[in-house]
Amino acid sequence: MSGTLYLCATPIGNLSDITLRVLETLKSADLIAAEDTRNTLKLLNHYKIRKPLTSYHEHNKYEKADELIAKLREGVNIALVTDAGTPAISDPGEVLAARCIEQGIRVTSLPGACALITALTMSGMSARRFCFEGFLPKDKKERTHILEQLRTEERTVILYEAPHHLKATLSDLEKALGDRKVTLCRELTKRFEEALPTTLSRALDLYETQEPRGEYVLVMEGADAGEIEAAARAQFETLSLEEHVAQYEEKGYSRKEAMRLVAADRGVSRRDVYQALVSAQEE
Repeated sequence: MSGTLYLCATPIGNLSDITLRVLETLKSADLIAAEDTRNTLKLLNHYKIRKPLTSYHEHNKYEKADELIAKLREGVNIALVTDAGTPAISDPGEVLAARCIEQGIRVTSLPGACALITALTMSGMSARRFCFEGFLPKDKKERTHILEQLRTEERTVILYEAPHHLKATLSDLEKALGDRKVTLCRELTKRFEEALPTTLSRALDLYETQEPRGEYVLVMEGADAGEIEAAARAQFETLSLEEHVAQYEEKGYSRKEAMRLVAADRGVSRRDVYQALVSAQEE
């Protein structure tokens, strides 16, 4: 029988934030796959755990996944850990987990510390509905595309960022989304933990005089639904009804479907749209 892949959540700062189940699994696993074996060795030494370690990280996640799957097929039980937090969350562990599932190898997740949930719950932002973006893409085109999507995202938005990229990210967010409320969380669970409620513009002003320190989680308010609707309607008002309908038809919609979409966009009835089109044709 194949072994099991255990996704083990490890502390994001405070070494006490680890579950008994994770400790038992690390002790009983045949092999521990770690993002950084040196970092994981400190955790294992703290809890007096002696197990074989192998590296599994961003730069070997594809070829090493095949090696680990081969071991799992031989019956080896593997505990996968990231540097901090839950594997597969903004982490190469998602590749290994997906491949195991595709090949019928059992994968189980041992819950525990997760920076995005820790930051969200202490941010004071709405936690009823939220979306997690992780790190914004470095590629300029892809980054612009994601920022454009976030412009109309009404849920609370959570992002990760490294200190040396923080100012650029705050600037990009403000330019694309306008000034939003944001809570900057850093050094979570550590001695100098901080959750700073502010705005994107005030945060930029703050980091003009001081350098960001520590890994950051940004918890940002979503877009205001009323403002999005008002902006959309203002945009549509620059078009005649005929032009508006024609835009949808150019995208492949039928005349009937285009009229329905225009009515929804403008907050009028489909009959109003139809009558306006008839009147325009008669003129």
